[in-house]
Amino acid sequence: MESKCIELKIEGMDCAQCAVGITRFLEKKGLEEVNVDFQTGETQFVISNDSMTVEEVKKGISKLGYTVSKASDNSLKGASLKLWISLVFTSPLLLFHVLMAFGIHYPFMHNIWISFILAAPAMFIGMVHFGNSAYQSLKLGVPNMDVLIFTGGTAAFIYSVIGLIKMDENLNFFETAAGIFTLVLLGNWLEKKAVNQTTSAIKSLANLQKGSARRQLPDGRIEDVEASEIKLNDVLLVSAGEIVPADMIITSEEVLLDESLITGESMPVLKKSGDLAIGGTRLFDGILEGKVKAKGRDAVVGNMIALVKMARNDKPALQRFADKMSAIFVPVVLLLSLATFLVAAFLFDISYQDALLRSIAVLVISCPCALGLATPTAVMVGVGRLAKSGVIIKGGATLEALGNLKTMVFDKTGTLTTGEFTISEPLTTQPEDAAYVKALCYHLEKISAHPIAKSILTSFESFNNPEILPVFTKVWEDKGVGVSGIDDKGNVYFLGNWPVGKPNKPDADLFLLINNEVRAFFIISDKVRTEAASVISGLKARNISTLILSGDNESKTKKVASELGIDHYYASKLPAEKLDIISRYSNENITAMIGDGVNDAPSLTRASVGISISNASQMAVQSAQVILMNGNLSKLLEAIDISKLTVNTLKNSIFWAFSYNIVAIPLAMGGFLNPTWGALFMAFSDLI
Repeated sequence: MESKCIELKIEGMDCAQCAVGITRFLEKKGLEEVNVDFQTGETQFVISNDSMTVEEVKKGISKLGYTVSKASDNSLKGASLKLWISLVFTSPLLLFHVLMAFGIHYPFMHNIWISFILAAPAMFIGMVHFGNSAYQSLKLGVPNMDVLIFTGGTAAFIYSVIGLIKMDENLNFFETAAGIFTLVLLGNWLEKKAVNQTTSAIKSLANLQKGSARRQLPDGRIEDVEASEIKLNDVLLVSAGEIVPADMIITSEEVLLDESLITGESMPVLKKSGDLAIGGTRLFDGILEGKVKAKGRDAVVGNMIALVKMARNDKPALQRFADKMSAIFVPVVLLLSLATFLVAAFLFDISYQDALLRSIAVLVISCPCALGLATPTAVMVGVGRLAKSGVIIKGGATLEALGNLKTMVFDKTGTLTTGEFTISEPLTTQPEDAAYVKALCYHLEKISAHPIAKSILTSFESFNNPEILPVFTKVWEDKGVGVSGIDDKGNVYFLGNWPVGKPNKPDADLFLLINNEVRAFFIISDKVRTEAASVISGLKARNISTLILSGDNESKTKKVASELGIDHYYASKLPAEKLDIISRYSNENITAMIGDGVNDAPSLTRASVGISISNASQMAVQSAQVILMNGNLSKLLEAIDISKLTVNTLKNSIFWAFSYNIVAIPLAMGGFLNPTWGALFMAFSDLI
């Protein structure tokens, strides 16, 4: 059977360890490239085993206690219902528990039967909710936080039931049992709300692929269709203010498109017939007509969504460390809880009642989710914010590397410069021949697709006068050298680089030779990007060293480096030499290279972080880890700043998660925190 990539939506995961358990289950079934995202419930895997079908996978996941859903959003309805039922019945218990702490007593609340009746609904919900999750996690061999919650809440409930049977009000801890489940349900609900907010970037991108469109039929009729019904090569019409429903090749006149939701660029972009209108952009005015080129996952927005999801699944080193720690956390806490009870009851001669409460407090105050949830959430927020700004990062590890960047390497042409060349007036040996020289250059360069050739055609278009030119019998191009031609009288013409071995080279860039004699030469200038200087100064302010690595000549490279204040430069370097230089810098420290993603592909791949500004060309997507969708260098600083913030958040999350547990667990073991307050602290520790 051919390998297929499958995406499913799984509901019912309560913590990061649930995702770990499902991942192990799927991998044991022979599935490959498994990624389970706890925050969104999205699961991807590759099926390449003839004996395994998607339906069998769904059934297996269902047997684990989770629900495979077609829903696209993380619904809060189920969590809200459980929470509100528990809160209604548990709130009186918690309220009177707090009042009693301040010496205010209501005799009827000491009645153990009233406590039991009020606690029963929360206990039933909690035992089913947390019990099922705990059981499935144990079955998968990855005990999660719910094991601790279920054990602590159930222990308090059973102890209280014994008191109910004995009618001993001193054994009434129903408010503790119900409070544990209710407060943790509150924490889960707040967690889900926070997760929904952190996934807003992907949702906003996905929403661009929804809606309706107007399709023009072959007979001229117009019909309204859903975006999902659009087909390739359909002719669509878009009116002013409407969203372009798919990637389209424009067949109408010039239009202005707002691409801010795709590229982060606020200024409208002028598009003409033959240009690509990206799905999700908004038409400013008029009517746009175009033919569908790509839709869904193959479109620019679909590709962005796929890259963002891929980035979330690629974990930075800090997150992998946190995952390892959270995996061993639950067994350690269970042992500490048991040890607390045994030591308190048998070594320090503390009452069984107090020893049990200490043991339960250890269970409910400890929080592995602070480790397992905070780090992936930080990565999701960082990647999402960058995506909304038009910066696509392919992995969490890339985000971490960019946040610790030390050296930035720039390709020159098309990166620091615009790639649009300015051709000087010809410096000729016979000044009266200027018009003839321009016409000759225009005619020779018509066969070339080189950027310089295009600039010559643009600059000398008004001199296109074949009548004053000789009759050419042959014109050809030598890639990287120049263009040659022979006329009907046997004269040889050449326009290009200075011939190798020829002496007395003028200080110029482009040369016209007739029968190997210099007839004219030109100075070629490449315009520096307007934002380049501010980007370089911004990098220096962030203590990131800069250098140029270019194949262009020494004088041009030096000029750009001097103009922008770049620390070092390498000129006249071939691709293999560029690769060696990038390798050396990357081995010394974290180094990023930014280029066009085509001729610099090997160097972009070898750098610690490869960055492309080629407007998401196919080669850029393949070779770079970071893509600046709108080709604006200034987005580079934003990408670095958000990456640094994300790395700092990762470090802070891990530090506070460890600190919380290191402080809280000993306090619980020492009897300084009762289980109800422990559950409250645990419920909010994730959010903090």
